[in-house]
Amino acid sequence: MITVAIANQKGGVGKTTTTINIATAMAATGWRVLVLDFDPQGNASTGLGVATANRTRSSYDLVIEGLSLAQCAYDTSIPNLSLVPATQDLSGAEVELVGMDDRTGRLRAAIEQAATRYDICFIDCPPSLGLLTLNALSAADTLLVPLQCEFFALEGLSQLLQTVERVQQRFNAELSIIGVVLTMFDRRNRLTDQVADDVRDCLGPLVFESVIPRNVRLSEAPSHGLPALIYDYQCAGSRAYIALARELIARLPAQRIAA
Repeated sequence: MITVAIANQKGGVGKTTTTINIATAMAATGWRVLVLDFDPQGNASTGLGVATANRTRSSYDLVIEGLSLAQCAYDTSIPNLSLVPATQDLSGAEVELVGMDDRTGRLRAAIEQAATRYDICFIDCPPSLGLLTLNALSAADTLLVPLQCEFFALEGLSQLLQTVERVQQRFNAELSIIGVVLTMFDRRNRLTDQVADDVRDCLGPLVFESVIPRNVRLSEAPSHGLPALIYDYQCAGSRAYIALARELIARLPAQRIAA
């Protein structure tokens, strides 16, 4: 199983939207996909149609209570796509993890139990660089960074890259960055183009060619408990995520795909 953490410590950059729509696109092509909602807000769970009342087992139980991945994963209405949901309990996990042994490696241990059950796992991280995100980065093979096309997002990116370097040194030497995806792209705004150019000048081929536009249908879809690819397959946002999924698959390690 390939494990991809989707993270940025800045909120509102499209982490959850990116997670559920890439996961849906890959499930539609036959990949066995797991989405692990690791954000206490539980937006990925809502966006995949799992109501709060139905989340009797969650990522909190997986990491804190020691339940297995098989016990915590739910089938969704999307074929080939499973979900470990998040609940508000996860908001207290940061404090509980502090006193635990291997507090940064508990998620990795839980995921390794079911490494052959899925082809790929996407971890939707919280908008912070605390112990939950450190667990996700320690468990991940690679990191995908959604980056909103605005000035302040650039400042946060450097902090995230420094955190990745520390994780590589201390917890997960194999962690890599598979790419940065530009989100909320608005061609009518000159600043958007300027930020995009700056990011590409700085990170070069690490930035995906596909960009995710500002799109009303992307915003509407979660209120219906659906990814945008199911809610409106033809909208500009859905087409952009399909293109991004193709790029992502092309960047994944060939030997892992073949296996």
